[in-house]
Amino acid sequence: MSTKIRLSRAGAKKRPYYRVVVADVRSPRDGKFIERVGSYNPLLPKTDPNRVKIDAERIKYWLDNGARPTDRVARFLGEAEIIPMPAQRNNPEKAKPKAKAQERLKAAEEAAAAPAEEAAPAEEAPEEASAEPAAEEASAEPAAEEEAAKAE
Repeated sequence: MSTKIRLSRAGAKKRPYYRVVVADVRSPRDGKFIERVGSYNPLLPKTDPNRVKIDAERIKYWLDNGARPTDRVARFLGEAEIIPMPAQRNNPEKAKPKAKAQERLKAAEEAAAAPAEEAAPAEEAPEEASAEPAAEEASAEPAAEEEAAKAE
């Protein structure tokens, strides 16, 4: 008999609560199971110690007897350091943008990069030019104030 350590859903509608169970692979998700070895409450914050509760001793027993954990349960067991942490999987190839979408993204990036390159040199020159007139204006203002004071 092939067994899995997996999640079995319980709880009300829109309020999930999962039991970590050891079950025959042929039984349905919420159906008959061999032993309950923990629980998982996704509604609790990730830092809460009651979010995932597992009986490490029983899980080790079942792993030694050939039970295989599902992906989600394997992550829980990896975090509890019962088994090595499974490698994080990449998104499937189907999730990548298709050819036309990639072309549009590339065109948009090029269009955004071109004005930025043109604007960068143009911005540098006015800054230098604007710095000089600002200095001239600053020196001109005290002179204008002095002339106004003399006229009075």
